Amino acid sequence: MSLLSLVLSLVLISVQLSWAQEDPLLPFSEHLDPEQKVQLKWGFDEIQGTILFELTVNTSGWIGFGFSPNGGMTGADIVIGGVGPTSSYFSDRHAVGNSMPVVDQQQNYKLLSLSEFDGKTVMKFQRSMETCDEDDLPITTLPIKLIYAYGQTDDIKYHSNKRGTKEVNLLKYMPQITPPDSRYFDMIMVNFTVPSEQTYYHCKIMTAPTFNQKQHIYRIEPIIKNLDLVHHMLLYRCPPSVTEPYEAQCYTSAKIEKCMEVVAVWGVGGGAFELPEVAGLPIGGNVRKYFYRLEMHYNNPNKIQGRVDSSGLRFYYTSELRQHDAAALMTGLAVTPGYAIPPLAKSFLTYGLCDTTLIPQVLSETPQDLQVFAVMLHTHLAGRKVRVGHFRDGKQIDLLAVNEQYNFEYQEMVNLGKTKTVKLGDELLVQCTYNTEDRTTLTLGGFATTEEMCLAFLYYYPAMSLSGCQSFPDLLALRAEIGATNYFNWFIMRSTNTWNDTSINEYQQALKTINQKVIVSNTYQNDKHKFGRIPDLEVTPSVPCSCTTARLAWISLLVCLVVQLASLLPK
Repeated sequence: MSLLSLVLSLVLISVQLSWAQEDPLLPFSEHLDPEQKVQLKWGFDEIQGTILFELTVNTSGWIGFGFSPNGGMTGADIVIGGVGPTSSYFSDRHAVGNSMPVVDQQQNYKLLSLSEFDGKTVMKFQRSMETCDEDDLPITTLPIKLIYAYGQTDDIKYHSNKRGTKEVNLLKYMPQITPPDSRYFDMIMVNFTVPSEQTYYHCKIMTAPTFNQKQHIYRIEPIIKNLDLVHHMLLYRCPPSVTEPYEAQCYTSAKIEKCMEVVAVWGVGGGAFELPEVAGLPIGGNVRKYFYRLEMHYNNPNKIQGRVDSSGLRFYYTSELRQHDAAALMTGLAVTPGYAIPPLAKSFLTYGLCDTTLIPQVLSETPQDLQVFAVMLHTHLAGRKVRVGHFRDGKQIDLLAVNEQYNFEYQEMVNLGKTKTVKLGDELLVQCTYNTEDRTTLTLGGFATTEEMCLAFLYYYPAMSLSGCQSFPDLLALRAEIGATNYFNWFIMRSTNTWNDTSINEYQQALKTINQKVIVSNTYQNDKHKFGRIPDLEVTPSVPCSCTTARLAWISLLVCLVVQLASLLPK
């Protein structure tokens, strides 16, 4: 073996070992100090309300970590731990000044592991985002000041200069990684005159820059020239059969409809999105000849004429390849006018089912489980809630994502907090809740802002040649369920029906109980389908937690005990 081959082999082994150490429960990482002696990894489960930490410090002594209201000691919420000569130690504390932090009466941090090796101490622990303890600081979607300190021995005393602080948004973290060879390219509309229509979808088929070697896209940024017009954007990869540029109104040409493999998505109110350090969107190499379709949804409620737009998406890429190729998958309810939401509904549910047992049937490559790390939920104006349930062997095992306060004006790609595994054979249910109390006519499924959608765009790895996994109610079964003899009769019945609580509920139950046609499509728009049923989605509501509530609960318990003791005393 030549020296060069030996070096390359050692580099490859080193990379593989570093990849093997990736923990899907701890997708985020940040060095808290300039010397990179203190590293924090974390992940969270927003649905369960818990957050997991792993702190690694280059010391064989004690280590401390906490949250501070202002970056200093006073008022800080702190944990201290280490590996002593005979055993490990760990405690939940709070600081009342620049002195030894006081041990909390209520220990809300759970130690998972503590180890010391090669001059480093690693402490892994978990807590609730809101503990109901006045000595703990809540972890929210706002940036928080993290503090750290450590010593060279296990004698916990003044840390001297071995301390620091750094502000991080733990729940909305976006890694700011800039590889040395970072570059970018834009996929945009160019001086497009927006029609004076309330809703208009414009599509542009174009090429991306060509690369002989594969690159990884690691960051996507919106380029918005008219904030009041651009509602959302999607970039699709086209199949090899699309070989030339084209531009037209969306969904008016078979050429446009061929390009359906989602690459990137942005919605109004969202910002830039950065992929985790283990994954990148592939471009170049064996995908260098593909065309892409940029779909732009313009919302022009005032029907203003003559507006010119050059909005689009910016893609940052690097030749430093990451461990996995990532991709996006569109799931939910297939968009079609055959579906309708009744007027005057306070809380109407629609469903989209994805059955992953169909995935191997549409792939030429070896199918793999999906490691989902981010999601964007999407409806239009009537949407109020969106939930994505995760089912295995007919039983719900998780909520993949949920937004109980959906806001049409604020849609963004959201990191899940940890990588969630969707095994082949699992089902995903996208459930949307709508309010149409202010409407007097049916709301159809469709692309207009006044029409409706129910979609979840999932980012996952490893990438597969998939474009969609969606469903639609069996319309023949639906017509039979409501007593319509043909399509025209069904349309008339829907349009002229007297909608009230009873009829709305009956229609919703009919939609849920009938068969759903589930369709999985690949990059080349080859698809397989099957019929399935909507499973029951259980949602465990988060209980608002306040320290006042906790104190009242303790007072009530004490009162109850006093009453019971009094009843036992001799009279």
